[in-house]
Amino acid sequence: MAMSGMGGGKGRGRYRAMAEINVTPLVDVMLVLLIIFMVAAPLMTVGVPVDLPKTNASALNQETEPLTISVNAEGRIFIQESEVPTEGLVERLRAILAEQPAGAPERRIFVRGDKGINYGRVMEVMGTVSAAGFTKVALLAEQPSGTPAAGGTRPATPAPAQPQRR
Repeated sequence: MAMSGMGGGKGRGRYRAMAEINVTPLVDVMLVLLIIFMVAAPLMTVGVPVDLPKTNASALNQETEPLTISVNAEGRIFIQESEVPTEGLVERLRAILAEQPAGAPERRIFVRGDKGINYGRVMEVMGTVSAAGFTKVALLAEQPSGTPAAGGTRPATPAPAQPQRR
């Protein structure tokens, strides 16, 4: 009779596999990855290092991502992060203009010029952009860190100056 209590009754005393998945380690890993990406995301949008001049102009609202043309301290020209020679700038911009869908609003172009660069070089780039067929061209400047920006934006973010229209 001592044998009947040792696991003989239809598997009641036997070990059965647990049918539930423990998701705690998965949640821990996902939270760590989320924190890593939240910290790393702002660092991935740096692009070309340009020392922008300061301005008190307020930031403009935008629906689409603008195209950024940068002129660094050496006078080299970049479209987004890729360097473009001055001679090839018009062709590259016309190709971008041709890729734009029909009926879409014209893409805005921001020109970022290093504050140590000659003003004439920045105006030369702006003239080249206008020659390519773009009319919504604006200069970017950085707002001073002590002045609050209009519209509730952070004061240290770059803000476009008044657009130059031709």
